[in-house]
Amino acid sequence: MITPDVVVRTEDGVRWLILDRPDVGNSVTRAMQRSLIENLADATENPDVRAVVLTGCGNKHFCTGPNLRDPGMQPRKDRIAGDAARILRSGSQAVVSALLDCEKPVLCALNGVAAGIGASMALACDLIVAAESARLMALFTRRGLAPDGGAAYLLARKVPFNVAKQLLFFGETLTAPEAYRIGLVNKVVPDGDLLSEATAWAQRLAQGPTRALAAAKAMLNHALDVDRDAAFRTEALLVEQVAATDDVAEGMAAFVERRDPEFRGR
Repeated sequence: MITPDVVVRTEDGVRWLILDRPDVGNSVTRAMQRSLIENLADATENPDVRAVVLTGCGNKHFCTGPNLRDPGMQPRKDRIAGDAARILRSGSQAVVSALLDCEKPVLCALNGVAAGIGASMALACDLIVAAESARLMALFTRRGLAPDGGAAYLLARKVPFNVAKQLLFFGETLTAPEAYRIGLVNKVVPDGDLLSEATAWAQRLAQGPTRALAAAKAMLNHALDVDRDAAFRTEALLVEQVAATDDVAEGMAAFVERRDPEFRGR
């Protein structure tokens, strides 16, 4: 599903997903969530897509959270028990899961404020290049809300436990340099350089050994959830699968011939 509020384009093996509602802080609607989920699933299945970039339109907001005026984001008027959980599971949680489960590497070009589910979406990406003026906001408790959209799950895996608690307990705002200092962001660049830097990173990913990158992503995503035996079993299975790819043959040939490999993602 493609909605006008999510600009989708594929260039040189890179699928760009651009949240395009700058007049309302790129807040997400139900239709936008469905579009992101379906485009990320397509990126996994499409051999012509070898990397994904998620970003927002404009230079002020990446995503300020859900658009609460969208009827699809609200409980029914008669508020049947379970409405909030159902909306969360099929919406914000599903988007975060789609980002984590996409077999192609996903880069966030953090162009501005990321708040609530916007912050969770950014943190669910594999890599984050941030504009210097960008900010991450975990505002849930400041609004009396429990953290959602996988915020606790993601933060517990990305920063020291006490830091994750500080961010969520106080609903703190992190500037891009502060997020870089604690390891939430991979690189901070001047605002005017964000697009070119994100494009350069995406091209590096798109020119890499796609199946090996997918295996590395799967191993890392599972590493904190399983014991050593399960991790090693998964590793052995993925190594076996990747060993048969054309890119492995190309990588070995390039090593022997002392040249740079030309991976095809197969």
